[in-house]
Amino acid sequence: MIIGVPKEIKNNENRVGVTPAGTMAFVSNGHTVFIQQNAGLQSGFSDEEYIAAGAKTLSTIEEVYEIAEMIIKVKEPIEPEYKLIKKDQLLFTYFHFASSEPLTNAMMESQAVCISYETVEDPDRSLPLLTPMSEVAGRMSIQQGAKYLEKPLKGRGILLGGVPGVAPAKVLVLGGGVVGTQAAKMAAGMGADVTILDVSMKRLRYLDDVMPANVNTEFSNEYTIRKHIRTSDLIIGGVLIPGAKAPKLITKEMLKEMRLGTVLVDVAVDQGGCFETTKPTTHQDPVYIIDDVVHYSVANMPGAVPYTSTLALTNVTLSYALQLANKGWKTACTENEPLKKGLNIIQGNVVYPAISEAFNLPLEDVNNFIS
Repeated sequence: MIIGVPKEIKNNENRVGVTPAGTMAFVSNGHTVFIQQNAGLQSGFSDEEYIAAGAKTLSTIEEVYEIAEMIIKVKEPIEPEYKLIKKDQLLFTYFHFASSEPLTNAMMESQAVCISYETVEDPDRSLPLLTPMSEVAGRMSIQQGAKYLEKPLKGRGILLGGVPGVAPAKVLVLGGGVVGTQAAKMAAGMGADVTILDVSMKRLRYLDDVMPANVNTEFSNEYTIRKHIRTSDLIIGGVLIPGAKAPKLITKEMLKEMRLGTVLVDVAVDQGGCFETTKPTTHQDPVYIIDDVVHYSVANMPGAVPYTSTLALTNVTLSYALQLANKGWKTACTENEPLKKGLNIIQGNVVYPAISEAFNLPLEDVNNFIS
């Protein structure tokens, strides 16, 4: 198969879809890899490393899309890329369709086959291709939140871990999944007073067992959320419903109950965000203020640490990508149930329920396309 790796063009997206090690694996399996010049440079990988691994370089993104049978990238295509995607071309990347109707319509119109990293789902309902980026984003949420709590950046002016004689900051984590767990670990390690809210008692019992003493767990509901936002300094939104829009757990009206300079970090922004006032921002312009509450909602947080993120992503995507390349997408998805759940749009047809529900689109049976 001919595999294309374009350079990411989303604002400050420094990751790349395949590492030199991944390239070598494809070539060893008899495939041809074309990578756009300098696509891996911001992640710490030079063109020379890709060439040594067996890749061929192309100077423009147009050339990569034109020649490739499968495109492997990190983030969803953005508008300048829509016209480059060909009928029956296989795209393997993060899409987050349910949060973007224009993207959904564009991919349907392209007649491409779209497999979303974020909806590949194991039998235990874990999301193996989303997990490493959730781990990065969860940890970064505390790193960024601590920074924006500083007074020159319009935060409350509080040190996350406090100092002897001065109480630490209070951190509220909405969601006890991968993002929430990593955020709580980082905040606790910095000495903050942390509370995790979740609707799964099974998950809360687990977290209660493994977290340090400065992390508390509570069952999540509107009453509990309202109670905690009045005294929290940093609030992390880490709620995920696979492939669907995130629920709005904090409304605009609730901002008035918070203290001035409270910081909200919405890691769920890719899925529409779990705060009503969330709007996607960029690393170039990451925050905005509403009712004296600082909002950080960068839609590609792991892009700020591309070396770590690219390696972590390729570690989990490569085995699936090799199956797609070696067997073709129909056979690979027939034989691999988790990969089949990654199919979102096939040749203009929506086959993933959450996308159908989000935009009231007809839902087709995925099995009609792979049997």
